[in-house]
Amino acid sequence: MPAPEKPQIRYTQIFINNEFVNSESGKVFATIDPCSGEKICDIQEGDKVDVDAAVVAARNAIKFGSPWRTMDASQRGKLIDKFASLMERDLDYIAALDTLDNGKPFTDAKEDIEFSINVMRYYAGWCDKITGKTIPVDGDYFTFTRIEPVGVVGQIIPWNYPTAMVSWKWGPALACGCTIVMKPAEQTPLSAIYLCALIKEAGFPPGVINVVPGFGPTAGAAVAEHMDIDKVAFTGSTEIGRIVMAAAAKSNLKRVSLELGGKSPLIIFSDTDLDNAVEWAHAAIMNNHGQNCCAGSRTFVQEEIYDAFVAKAKAIADKRVVGSPWADGTQQGPQVDDAQFKKILSFVESGKSEGAKLQSGGVRVGDKGYFVRPTVFSDVTDDMKIATEEIFGPVQSILKFKTMEEVIERANKTSYGLAAGVFTNDISKAMMMVQALQGGSVWVNCYDIVTQQTPFGGFKQSGIGRELGEYALKEYSEVKTVTMKIPQKNS
Repeated sequence: MPAPEKPQIRYTQIFINNEFVNSESGKVFATIDPCSGEKICDIQEGDKVDVDAAVVAARNAIKFGSPWRTMDASQRGKLIDKFASLMERDLDYIAALDTLDNGKPFTDAKEDIEFSINVMRYYAGWCDKITGKTIPVDGDYFTFTRIEPVGVVGQIIPWNYPTAMVSWKWGPALACGCTIVMKPAEQTPLSAIYLCALIKEAGFPPGVINVVPGFGPTAGAAVAEHMDIDKVAFTGSTEIGRIVMAAAAKSNLKRVSLELGGKSPLIIFSDTDLDNAVEWAHAAIMNNHGQNCCAGSRTFVQEEIYDAFVAKAKAIADKRVVGSPWADGTQQGPQVDDAQFKKILSFVESGKSEGAKLQSGGVRVGDKGYFVRPTVFSDVTDDMKIATEEIFGPVQSILKFKTMEEVIERANKTSYGLAAGVFTNDISKAMMMVQALQGGSVWVNCYDIVTQQTPFGGFKQSGIGRELGEYALKEYSEVKTVTMKIPQKNS
């Protein structure tokens, strides 16, 4: 059954040192229902002084000899697992918060929370398996490495997957023993704030996790610039990623990991199953209302099947159900806010003015909220704005190609490198494409298959570092080499 349309909002404050508190300034900001454009509630607005207080709490929680620092690694894993169990207990409520705040269908929100629980449990299992090595050095020395937490980490997350982005950041950081100061997206703060209550209920020591809702230029900048934060992790646009990286460099040269934008190619060869490819390509761009950093936003189709593909892409887009995210059967709710809504429609106008053929959609749905019809363009060329810039909306651009060599060059001719997809029944062709495409993830005969075990991140201007899997642990740990003089070495 769908969740109640307006779940009770239980927490709206900043979370520091295991306590919910008001902002020092007393300021608040509204979080908005994208279905109506109306205010849901007021949220306490954090600023630099609140970030400073959160950092003090996080620093105290990780100081030498603290309960968190001296806790057995296995016990740390049990705490993370207990938190995951509390998320599971409150799954419907957390999903309802994300639906209310973000606009995604309730069924999709539930899937996001289930994935988030899996991520947390995956990292719970890593806690006592992060190990150093003994190294056979020359001379009478005994050398080993210690893997230590990087320290206090600042984390800034986006609005497109509110709870999932929390789990991607908290899971590996906690597994490594770090402490956290997080700024959730101002558009979707509700679930991150609620999860703080579960952190306290699970029994995490005070200061291990702190959440400061606020705006990017104030709270976000305070995190990136902070002289006592050891590492900052950011997920969002490439434009803001540059600002975060510059702030990290100009302050204390803190470590940085960035998961940024994309303009990912999805390449359909003529030897593939057409109906299957059309369905995957549709989902690749339309899932999550197109608000997906790795969306297959450039659909390259080989010329032999191009016209048939376009006709089928139009048909499936025409049938996509747009409406209330609380209703059974809804596939697409509203875009997250008015700014995103207007940005998407401006891209549609750009596509039409530059000569692309509008096959489907491209218009507003209803007279309130931020609903957009799924949009399909054919006859798109590489130099059009809709083919070069990240739209972050439900807009499929279909381009024609002739040969494998040609499409490799065109697919890679972008500043982004987050992901790519290939559809072909020729294994040799698939392996050539896998090697040639410049992307952190390449999917063959599928798309956007992301799991807690597999690393995710970008080449080029799509980011630095990796989320998920064992690889994410490296982003939150330091390696210390210890060498001891001994009387005699014996191998």
